Amino acid sequence: MSDTLEPQNPTEKKTVSFFTKLIATGFYSGYSPIAPGTAGSLVGVAIYLIPGFENPSSILIITIAAFFIGVLVSKQMEKQLGGDPAPVVIDEIVGMWISLMLLPKTLSVILITFFFFRAYDIFKPQPARYVEIYKNGWGIMLDDVVAGIYTNISVQTLILIFSTIL
Repeated sequence: MSDTLEPQNPTEKKTVSFFTKLIATGFYSGYSPIAPGTAGSLVGVAIYLIPGFENPSSILIITIAAFFIGVLVSKQMEKQLGGDPAPVVIDEIVGMWISLMLLPKTLSVILITFFFFRAYDIFKPQPARYVEIYKNGWGIMLDDVVAGIYTNISVQTLILIFSTIL
């Protein structure tokens, strides 16, 4: 019996498919017992390290596609688990890619970007905290988009100020 069948009792929650769970949890990194969001962010960095991924056209197209796929799979996981489920980390992956977009692909920049993104994602400065109210996967994804934009602007600014050491 497939785990994607509709439940017999309409009040039961629908289970999600293997593919949905795989994508939503960042290849199951979201099930990390310690800091699942950080684990998901590391998956985002690992994918970013694939040669050519940083190409502006590539990262932009993949990030946009992953965002909308993320909304869909997050919605399904949200229906099954409620709220903003901890195992869902596709939002952190997309947020990391936004954070790293158009930045130099150097170890120091990647590390600084990672730490800035984690800080913005955890503390959620406005409007990141506000957009979390949206349902159906949108809030799950949008707060990390905001954190990614804040991170990118912050790191771009640091690069302008400290360009000789970064």
